[in-house]
Amino acid sequence: MKNVDPFEDYFFLGNVIKAHGFDGKVTAYLDTDEPELYHNLKMVFLNVAGALVPFFIDSIQVLNNKAIIRFQDINDLEGAESMVKKEMFLPLSELPKLSGNKFYYHEVIGFKIIDNSVGEIGKIRQVLDYPNQAVLQVMHKSKEVLIPISEAVIINVDRNTKEIIVETPEGLLDIYLT
Repeated sequence: MKNVDPFEDYFFLGNVIKAHGFDGKVTAYLDTDEPELYHNLKMVFLNVAGALVPFFIDSIQVLNNKAIIRFQDINDLEGAESMVKKEMFLPLSELPKLSGNKFYYHEVIGFKIIDNSVGEIGKIRQVLDYPNQAVLQVMHKSKEVLIPISEAVIINVDRNTKEIIVETPEGLLDIYLT
């Protein structure tokens, strides 16, 4: 029997960081480049003991990457404090659509990488998000190739053909392929 990941079809939106006042509101951190896209949220899923539980939102005020949220049926400090440190998630279908060369990491798994000079390298196995640089992990035959995610490297993302055209820095592919 296959293990089912309850988070597989959801993306991490942020964390509830503290109670806000005494009337049940909370302050949440939104882990996104565009927090203003979430000013009309009606519901989020909170990670409660490893399960995603829906919580409806009565009101939300977004300021930079923080939001003051009043959840339905949470009306006092004790209720708000019970939500602190909970992770917030939304379904992947709620992600704003990206275009051009911008992409979500989960979106490009399985895309083919084609280098302008070398040709086809392989398919993206996963995205490794290191603190200073995210990289595409591509398998070329049985060898791992790491390609930096950078505007200078990624020339074109074609969602129809599931291909990404790259121009890797001189010598980078030599490290992996020779």
